Amino acid sequence: MKLPDCTTLTKAVSSLSSIAAHFCCRIWQQYFSLGRIFHPPLPANTARHARPLEPAVSLMNPNPVNAAARKRVAIVIANPAVSSITGWPVGFWWSELSHPYLSFVEAGYEVEIFSPEGGACAADAMSDPNDASGYSKTDLISQGFLHTPELLARVAATKPVRDIALEAFDAIVVAGGQAPMFTFESASALQEKFVAFYTAGKVAAALCHGAAILRYARLPDGTPLVRGKTVTGFANVEEDFADNAVWQYGLLPRGTHLMPWRIEDELRALGANYVQAGLWRSFAVRDGNLVTGQQNFSGAETARLVIEALGR
Repeated sequence: MKLPDCTTLTKAVSSLSSIAAHFCCRIWQQYFSLGRIFHPPLPANTARHARPLEPAVSLMNPNPVNAAARKRVAIVIANPAVSSITGWPVGFWWSELSHPYLSFVEAGYEVEIFSPEGGACAADAMSDPNDASGYSKTDLISQGFLHTPELLARVAATKPVRDIALEAFDAIVVAGGQAPMFTFESASALQEKFVAFYTAGKVAAALCHGAAILRYARLPDGTPLVRGKTVTGFANVEEDFADNAVWQYGLLPRGTHLMPWRIEDELRALGANYVQAGLWRSFAVRDGNLVTGQQNFSGAETARLVIEALGR
């Protein structure tokens, strides 16, 4: 494989500042030249999708306790949907996939990507660092993910959550984005799988609007999984911020909310001890084997608590 030079890569990410672009290209070169997610060439006339993707290998020596039995995490992202309120397409959020993914890989974990229904998934536009809004333009981790074909291939062909073998994974992590608020009510397989991880004593984690899964997760006796648990998720103060933004720009009539319901309100109503760290601050909390992250800036912190619970 020919290693692209920095000039070529810098042009490819010209939407970033020159310093950020140069930094991004250095990361990308390391990925390819040092084999972080490089797969050996396939024989001639063999399609790459003809065999499963191999687990990513960290650039660092993660020093696992048992290299022959690395920790395994199933990350679940939402399938694409349409908001019943705005009519806009909604999906998962890039940083809530890419940031935990990087943290897990750096810890020597193996990661697979799933979605409730399987198949191709699409992200919320503003979570893309290349989106014209510029909202996520400083997210270099997602930029690297987006420039890595092997990782994009996983997003384009996610496995359905029904294929998650409980005995094969140590943790499940449900990422957010806007789609979970509209689709997780009917995602019965995900609800069942999340509860199965939790009741088996394995780590069950949800991040941002991915915490919508907690509205529907019930223990075998019918009790809400979150009752009596300390949790977080997308905060009311952040919902207020988002609503005010769309009202200010005339995208929605004042009083019409972006989300059909609110994470903080619903989790409190279910008997959870909901906590948060303030507007747009990275925050996550662990209560036993349940880990929750506040919003899209909390992916790495959520992963840190998962790793802390599982060890290496």
